[in-house]
Amino acid sequence: MAAGCEVRAADHRHSSIAVTDPALLRFRALLEAGLAALEERRQEVNDLNVFPVADGDTGDNMALTLQAVLAELDRLAGECGGTLDEIGRDEIVTLVARAALLGARGNSGVILSQIIRGAAQELISRPGELIDPVLIGAAFARGADQAYDSVREPTEGTILTVVRAMASQVASELAHMPEAETRLGHGVSDDRQDALAALVLGKALNAGEASVKRGPELLPVLRDAGVVDSGAYGLTLIVAGMVSALRGERTVELEHHVAARITHPEHSSTTFRYCTNFVVTGSGLDGPSFADELERIGDSMLVVGDEHTLKVHVHTDDPEAAQSVFTPHGTVSRLEIADMSEQVRQRDSRLGSQIVAGGDGERVHCGVVAVSTGAGFQNLFAELGVTVLDGGPTLNPSTRDLLAAIHATNADEVVVLPNSSNVFMAAEHAAQLSERPVRIVHSRSLQAGLAAAFIVDRQRDAAENHAAMEELVGETRTGAVAPAARDDAQGRFHVGDALGFVDDQLVVWGDSQRTLADVIARLATDAELVTCLRGAQAPLDDEAVRSLADGAELELADGGQEHYWWLLSAE
Repeated sequence: MAAGCEVRAADHRHSSIAVTDPALLRFRALLEAGLAALEERRQEVNDLNVFPVADGDTGDNMALTLQAVLAELDRLAGECGGTLDEIGRDEIVTLVARAALLGARGNSGVILSQIIRGAAQELISRPGELIDPVLIGAAFARGADQAYDSVREPTEGTILTVVRAMASQVASELAHMPEAETRLGHGVSDDRQDALAALVLGKALNAGEASVKRGPELLPVLRDAGVVDSGAYGLTLIVAGMVSALRGERTVELEHHVAARITHPEHSSTTFRYCTNFVVTGSGLDGPSFADELERIGDSMLVVGDEHTLKVHVHTDDPEAAQSVFTPHGTVSRLEIADMSEQVRQRDSRLGSQIVAGGDGERVHCGVVAVSTGAGFQNLFAELGVTVLDGGPTLNPSTRDLLAAIHATNADEVVVLPNSSNVFMAAEHAAQLSERPVRIVHSRSLQAGLAAAFIVDRQRDAAENHAAMEELVGETRTGAVAPAARDDAQGRFHVGDALGFVDDQLVVWGDSQRTLADVIARLATDAELVTCLRGAQAPLDDEAVRSLADGAELELADGGQEHYWWLLSAE
């Protein structure tokens, strides 16, 4: 077995690529097994966070890192023939390390990328060597060193402590193993290689589990909340998945860890709101030289990479200021912003109640973000499983707010409903900055956006949902009735009079009852159903509104919007 890690191809028939090189197949198969084990308990890892630092979604962040590495290996196999020698060992190390770096999110994701980088440098850069216990020990040691070197002020009790404990245990095992088992020559059977690898990794896993449990002794915030470190636990899940694959087992036997109590002992004036990640590309980049300036605007800072590519992670209240630190020196891209206060709110809601709100639950392929205002509209969107972004009375969220909402969706791809033409530009900008595939539906009103949200199929691609939703929005007629804010220059109406709109055109004005009746009648023409969403200050009660339908099928619900008495749509 050449450098890389082989698990028999028959054990991984679900692999999406046809790799012919046994070494590359082994390396990919073990990473895939580690990812599968992490995915099984991803939400459990997320829920272990005890404060809005370092991440509110550690399980997601670590999974994204592994997914990025697997995708890069798939690309290499497809484009370059799938053999180590054809691709070049140095090239593989560089590309795999870069993929892990670019795919990483949050502290734990970035640190995991550095562990992978160090391990890959050992596993793939030794031509002709088998993956034996000695090489596994070297990979752990280099991965641990790389991880510690990436953090300016390492915190013990975290993923760093656990990877070092694993590396130390492997080194100790090697000291007591017969030389015939530590270094393997060619001709050794696959079963024997897998058995020895499983033995050594199993010992590392035992040490890792013990280190995870000791974490609260080293880190008071964990002890106070009664939990273990989420990133540390995530790492043991990954290694457990690899051990299970090597042993030919399908289940991961690893102790579960309960979610944290709903308490935030570290939430103080020094805690920042946005978890900000981005990539800087250029030449002659020196990561450590930016540390002081970043720490003036945030904390939990990581800057890793090389002179051509840096991955930046920082918690700050001003993501734009963090980016501006680097703009004179390179190009900033792949921006991801997570609102940690929103992550904490969602987590507290999930852990503190048996009722799961719309949008929570299993990960879906395509999620939806809707910009909304008014408690009624927000509840209606949430009931449809939509991630709701409160745009305020004027529906005017920032690009930062939209990015945070996109990142908060539990989905691989996202469709955004701006629900106002004023939001289109910010939404398009957020889509360009996000690494997830994002499509923008040009919904110009809340009522049209709500109609579009009803037809989302979360198992379809964002592109397919986008096409269907755009078509529906184009076929949906909208109406509105609102009080006049000023006198009309032509003398048609005065402040407080009702103004009636159909498809953004002013069509009627006067008293509220007659104006609403006229709008309903216009929308009911050739329509099967008219939906009417009452606003917070609507001057007519529901019974009076229903009496205006004049035979049309009218569905009435609470919208809660501030500036419009009623918002209507017809399909």
